[in-house]
Amino acid sequence: MPTKINPNRAGLALGAVVGLWHLSWSLLVALGWAQAFINFVLWMHFIKPIYVIDVFNIGTAVILIVVTSVIGYVIGGVFGLLWNAIHKT
Repeated sequence: MPTKINPNRAGLALGAVVGLWHLSWSLLVALGWAQAFINFVLWMHFIKPIYVIDVFNIGTAVILIVVTSVIGYVIGGVFGLLWNAIHKT
């Protein structure tokens, strides 16, 4: 018997994961390690790196983290609602 999912909690969980992921990326940019990291990731996927990481900007980092966290929250909430609708008893 599938368990009901609380859409708010699902949204918070996914929003936190996505937000922390992008906080980690922002820290890589701030430390100057992002270019080497992205070059390695693209190389592993047989992609020739053509992107250049810009200089760190705290305002841009905050926008990135907030926007992606909100998107994660919405997607998690929609997932919870859909899950509950599909598994109605």
